[in-house]
Amino acid sequence: MVSLETPVCEFGLPALDFSLLGIDNKVWTLDECRGENGLLIMFICNHCPYVQAIMDRLVRDTNALKELGVNTVAIMSNDPDDYPEDDVDNMQKIAEKHQFSFPYLFDETQQVAQTFGAVCTPDFFGYNKDLQLQYRGRFDESKKLAAAANVRRDLFEAMKMIAETGQGPEQQIPSMGCSIKWRTD
Repeated sequence: MVSLETPVCEFGLPALDFSLLGIDNKVWTLDECRGENGLLIMFICNHCPYVQAIMDRLVRDTNALKELGVNTVAIMSNDPDDYPEDDVDNMQKIAEKHQFSFPYLFDETQQVAQTFGAVCTPDFFGYNKDLQLQYRGRFDESKKLAAAANVRRDLFEAMKMIAETGQGPEQQIPSMGCSIKWRTD
């Protein structure tokens, strides 16, 4: 497992369109995912300990963001041939177990992750209502550990600010996680 950090946020960078099959057998596009006040695009996977450590809080926060008009979409870009725990069947199991209220999409060609410049899981891209990038930071300070009760909710607070003002925080701490498992063929 290789740990990586995300690059600094490029404020105003437009979201890139995609067309990916979800675990619900529906093809989702950027426009279908966007919310009235913004969109959170997150690159996650099933097996990463960083993602596993935040999963319940992630679902809680994405549900709260939906109430603020910010939709969420999760994209899994790992190579399931080398990491079978990230295959579509297991994506469906994880989504059901954690009651995902957002689409969970499979980036089979890994083209979407490459186009966005995603580097790790989790990797968060927070967009305002005009689909301009305003956040590329961490979920919170917990990393792979259980979070303390009073942990600052960096991602939630940033996306709430974006929903209310259209702007993200100037100071952002990079997300940290496992490297995306790129195909070698």
